[in-house]
Amino acid sequence: MNAVVIAVLIMIVLSLLRLNVVLALFIGALAGGLVAGMGYGEVIGVFTEGITGGAEIALSYALLGGFAALIAYSGITEVLVTFIIRTLKKEQSKKARIIAKVSIIAALLAISIMSQNLIPIHIAFIPILIPPLLSLMNELGFDRRLIAVVLTFGLTFPYVLFPIGFGQIFQNTIVSGFESAGTDIAFGQVAPALVLPASGFVVGLILALVYYRKQRIYETKTFGSANETEASMKTIAIALVAIAATFGVQILTDSMIFGALAGIMVFFLSFQFKWSRLDNELVDGIRVMAYIGIVMLAANGFAAVISETGHVGPLVDGIAETLSGQKVLIVGSMLLVGLIVTMGIGSSFATIPIIASIFIPMGMELELSIPAIIAIIGTAGALGDAGSPASDSTLGPTAGLSADGQHDHIWDTCVPTFIFLNIPVLIAGFFAGLIL
Repeated sequence: MNAVVIAVLIMIVLSLLRLNVVLALFIGALAGGLVAGMGYGEVIGVFTEGITGGAEIALSYALLGGFAALIAYSGITEVLVTFIIRTLKKEQSKKARIIAKVSIIAALLAISIMSQNLIPIHIAFIPILIPPLLSLMNELGFDRRLIAVVLTFGLTFPYVLFPIGFGQIFQNTIVSGFESAGTDIAFGQVAPALVLPASGFVVGLILALVYYRKQRIYETKTFGSANETEASMKTIAIALVAIAATFGVQILTDSMIFGALAGIMVFFLSFQFKWSRLDNELVDGIRVMAYIGIVMLAANGFAAVISETGHVGPLVDGIAETLSGQKVLIVGSMLLVGLIVTMGIGSSFATIPIIASIFIPMGMELELSIPAIIAIIGTAGALGDAGSPASDSTLGPTAGLSADGQHDHIWDTCVPTFIFLNIPVLIAGFFAGLIL
């Protein structure tokens, strides 16, 4: 049996059975490592070493959680949410609620897309923006599974299609994969070949908007604490400066940690709040996001073990030998391998170098066109980023939507995003590999 398949299947099945995802990741990694012939000590050593790779993102999320709590404490989000709710109650019309829901979805979609290309802050905006808005979402009757799909769409679709920001990195990785395989392609060839696969994301988003359109009831809970005094123009201004400082420093330093620290220090150095109270709010916010950080650490350990097994190559070679000459089955199998690898590693960017060296010669042997091979590799790499319990494209939305403990990572984020994003992209990528 292939160690990668075993590890990923065990991790996914245990997660679906509602075993804690951290335990599922560790058990899956242990099983995969043992199947690959690694000893207990070696698996644990590789897993532990892999954890260090996720330390930065885990600390970033913890600090961003603390910063989000300070934003809520400042009263700025309370003012915004209260204003919108009062307006809705004053209007008392179905039309006003629909306009508000559409506006929120459009805003979140635009922000998440821009976070990948125009303002490359990736998932940093989620723990700051989403938790304070949960009470408003509850008032409007949002199904948070829809918001999870919207956010994950915005985190994955742009880098596949648009060759700027993280998209430039993703598409350059494909170009590098061809170079490593001895075939030179132009950077400009990549994006056009990925238009058809990327259309699967759009179809899936539309289906999710229809499927999750009905109201879902949540208990309204507070994130952070309300300020002891009413929010003043001064405290609102401080919050806005802190937000600007956070994003500005992150872009300048390319570090979410220093971005979050900059925003936090704006609050402390403003001297408009008691430091003891700010400290309490900061610790509470860090506590909320700490679990997501632990999952991220475990996910990095799992990915390290998956890579160490060396079973990705044999998996693809076995498929090529078994299905020799059967183009339709081989293209479908190549995409499924990409799905399995990315679901396990949790990163489409890390999957491309692993599969490119195998898929490119295989595509050439099948006499597939260059655009078709690009489409297959790009799709195979992107598949699994949505839906994977170990991906920051799912962990990010969960971090924001579960701030009040009413959103499950597996069933409310991973399963919906897998169904509505991965499956349409898999289908679109399959046809792209056959017809381009």
